Amino acid sequence: MTINGGLSFWQAQLGSPTLRAPLRSSTAVDVCVVGAGLTGLWTAYYLKRAAPSLTIAVLEREFAGFGASGRNGGWLSALVAGSLERYAERRGVSAALALQRTMIEAIDEVIGVTEREGIDADIVKGGVLRVARSAPQLDRLRKSVAAAERWHNRYELLSGDQARARINVEGVVGASYSVNGARLHPAKLVRGLADVVEQSGVKIYESTPVTSIRAHHVVSPWGVVTADVVVRATEGFTSSLAGLHRRWLPMNSSMVVTAPLPDTAWDRIGWRGMETLGDSAHTFMYAQRTADDRIALGGRGVPYRFGSRTDSDGETAPATVRELRHVMTQFFPMLGDVAIDHAWSGVLGVPRDWCASVSLDRSTGLCAAGGYVGHGVTAANVAGRTIRDLVLGHETDLTALPWVDWTCRTWEPEPLRWLGVRSMYLAYRAADRAEARGATSTSRIALVANRISGQ
Repeated sequence: MTINGGLSFWQAQLGSPTLRAPLRSSTAVDVCVVGAGLTGLWTAYYLKRAAPSLTIAVLEREFAGFGASGRNGGWLSALVAGSLERYAERRGVSAALALQRTMIEAIDEVIGVTEREGIDADIVKGGVLRVARSAPQLDRLRKSVAAAERWHNRYELLSGDQARARINVEGVVGASYSVNGARLHPAKLVRGLADVVEQSGVKIYESTPVTSIRAHHVVSPWGVVTADVVVRATEGFTSSLAGLHRRWLPMNSSMVVTAPLPDTAWDRIGWRGMETLGDSAHTFMYAQRTADDRIALGGRGVPYRFGSRTDSDGETAPATVRELRHVMTQFFPMLGDVAIDHAWSGVLGVPRDWCASVSLDRSTGLCAAGGYVGHGVTAANVAGRTIRDLVLGHETDLTALPWVDWTCRTWEPEPLRWLGVRSMYLAYRAADRAEARGATSTSRIALVANRISGQ
């Protein structure tokens, strides 16, 4: 029987967390962080290491890692949270190159911290394999590799046979491979990081909802926290805060995980290098081979709820579970009878221009980071180090990155927002169906969807 919703599979593997105490009364600190996901925890971690005398409080509505940080696909990759071309247009090519270089270097930074702090997050640096299963997908894959070369992010183009030698995906006609990627267990990372942060002297308040953020103040039902700097690290839940309803669109992503597969299945599939696996469809999938020999696979499912609503349970629509199982059996037909042990969903933040940002307004003390469009595991680490430098007033290579003080317009009001997102994903699905039926080039439907989405 498939467990649906509640804790993610990653969180459930570790068991329900012992909740830290909530905020009991009003207090004052140097830095107040709202959100105990990876962005908030990395910020607290690096600030406390750089300036041990700082008093830092982290406020979390549920528990550390409850949101996307504990629900994602476990990709520690160099994929940039945003468009390098767009960053280059506004801030210059050298700035965009610096962002890509920093993302590549951040992979080893995260791995180094986990080793130094004794966090066992099942990390294996096996790289990223992206497959193409049709002629249009292969054409897009080649173009994306050529584009990545401009930003000094090297990929190796593989033939179908070379790709299958790594992971035996049915129908693969080509692939790209990059060494810049690692698989990890997201809940182990975020819970381990929370423990390290707490042990350093940072106070983490769980079960503490925040109703509003204003200059030097964070308001919750249990008290007001005043601080020199307030860091908003709420990602997909940002729309629930007063005045921020249209800042970032909360996009849902869904995942399933199989039962552990026997050695006979892995003998046929391969996947011995523990690469993270993605495809080149418009409604793309992402997957990993877990440390306990399962396949965890995700996709968009029902991407958006009217009015920017988010749920707290993560239950996944049965149709989405069936769709993700179908993707899995398309890739690996030998798994037609494999059990799906768990399904869940999470929410990520999408800015209107799909570009992440980090900012600090010194006059109000308001700081924010996020909008990672699904690439937040690595980006959150870079953001945390960038916030550290901004808060401490240090001008560094990180504070010069193009996403610092990046601005974009807000999302349209309803029902335009819902209609636009729904139309976009209906178009992408139609384009994938057309290509699966034998189209020889990228469907025009997808090109229209790209215009709608702003990508």
